[in-house]
Amino acid sequence: MSPGTPADKAKGGTVQGEGDYEAGRHFDKSEQDFVKSGKAQERAGKARPTDAAEAAELNRAEQEGMSHSKGEAPGDLKKKPQPRPSKP
Repeated sequence: MSPGTPADKAKGGTVQGEGDYEAGRHFDKSEQDFVKSGKAQERAGKARPTDAAEAAELNRAEQEGMSHSKGEAPGDLKKKPQPRPSKP
């Protein structure tokens, strides 16, 4: 192989575009640092619905999105148990 072939670049970790290994490593490290920092849990808490109406809307949107799924990921087509309505 000549020194500038895609295979040579892949071995050296210098492929750019969809195979940008350096950017992938940078992203992975940044993501791991973020999770270890504890900020992920904090932000997840802020993303929770603030009331029952917002929770219902998010659930409806999730169901709508899942209705378009062809089942590529495990659980795509499984319905989540719905919360029981509280008794008055």
